[in-house]
Amino acid sequence: MTLTPPSLAAPTPTRPPSPLTTPGLLTLLLGASLSSIDFFIVNVALPSIERDLHASPATLEMVVAGYAVAYAVLLVLGGRLGDTYGRRKLFLWGVAAFGVTSLACGLAPGAWWLVGARVAQGAASALMLPQVLGTLHATTRGERRARAVALYGAVSGIAGLLGQALGGALVAADLGGTGWRAAFLVNVPVAAAALLVGVRAVPDSRAERPARGDVLGTVLFAAALTALLLPLTEGRTTGWPLWSVLLLLAAPLLGWAFGAVEGRAERTGGSPLLPPSLLREPAVRKSLALGLPIFVGFSGFMFCFAIVLQQGLRYGALKAGLTVIPMGLTQVPAAMLVPRLVRRWGTRAMTRAALVHAAGLTVLALTVRWSTLPPLALAPGLLLCGLGQGVQLALYYRIALSAVPAARAGAGSGLAATVQQSCLALGVATVGSLFLALVPDIGMRDAFVGALGVQLVGLLGLAGLSLRLPRAMT
Repeated sequence: MTLTPPSLAAPTPTRPPSPLTTPGLLTLLLGASLSSIDFFIVNVALPSIERDLHASPATLEMVVAGYAVAYAVLLVLGGRLGDTYGRRKLFLWGVAAFGVTSLACGLAPGAWWLVGARVAQGAASALMLPQVLGTLHATTRGERRARAVALYGAVSGIAGLLGQALGGALVAADLGGTGWRAAFLVNVPVAAAALLVGVRAVPDSRAERPARGDVLGTVLFAAALTALLLPLTEGRTTGWPLWSVLLLLAAPLLGWAFGAVEGRAERTGGSPLLPPSLLREPAVRKSLALGLPIFVGFSGFMFCFAIVLQQGLRYGALKAGLTVIPMGLTQVPAAMLVPRLVRRWGTRAMTRAALVHAAGLTVLALTVRWSTLPPLALAPGLLLCGLGQGVQLALYYRIALSAVPAARAGAGSGLAATVQQSCLALGVATVGSLFLALVPDIGMRDAFVGALGVQLVGLLGLAGLSLRLPRAMT
């Protein structure tokens, strides 16, 4: 059975893609930043949403989780559609859908309307983001590709920080009485601008041999990820009801079924959504292990830090958002230095980045214990965290894509982004849940130090894993 969206034309014969120009690269990075910003922008807006829409804690969790789960489960499908029907076309469709769903979020009359709009927004992001990495991989070569991937890594990290800062600024500004709604409405003109420029500036590319759809694989993949991520994000808030336990038990079974279906499809000449042979590529397989501590730690940190700043240190939304800026000041330059660092140290650049990041967390943990804490007191630890994190994010994608053939650029980029998004959701669900569970017993500051300790262990594991990579990189 062929998966053919009714409004997409049949694939045309493949032509060599045009080289990626600077305006095209900037447009792609803008699309990538939109999807990353929206994962984090709600962190500082949740108290305002709770008051305005009378939302329960469980509903607020769904505002975050709905976006993350829809985003994660559809990313690989988004990459496959771009491979088949053209990455520029799917990118533009994703940008347009993101603008429309952002408008729906900003105009939400109730909490569950907002949850539904966030799910749709996550689906739009899943359509848009794989085309970014896929286009970078298909339209650049050599050093230009290394710089483009480094920029993508920088944007992915800084967008999370910008989302938190921008969300705080917009909520505090209360433009026209919009409050938290402005955090979503601001996406609409940005998406419109990206759409207009992208029509001309983004080159088209697709797989040399467009694959047929994999309906059963798509359904099983979505079911397996949903069964894992939904109870982890909602289970604690709702008291671990029976449905959440059953879903967690079903997740490994659904994952096994997905693997079996994909393996059979590849053996019989079909078109699996995620070819098992792709997972046998050493760089791809190792990048999955690297992504776990990087992204789980990042999202868990940002979630916990936003709560500590607003509820523990009593910062306002604007002050809380601006406090994370020092991390961005070092994160972007660090990501841009990755090509040079790789030439000098190879994959050992990841080892050094993990240790620098760990030092930053240690400084931050010691600082948070102070009784009086102005924002500048947090800057030294945040600067070190940004240095390490910038290198990690950019290098993760370089490792992940280095062994992916151009013909599988969409599937490979979709896999790398799925690992990222799934781990972002896991970070909130695991590190965030641990933090919230510790708060009643030991207080917010000590609970935050405990969460930092978990991230520190992950970074030490990242340093160890990176030592097992081949030192040289292509």
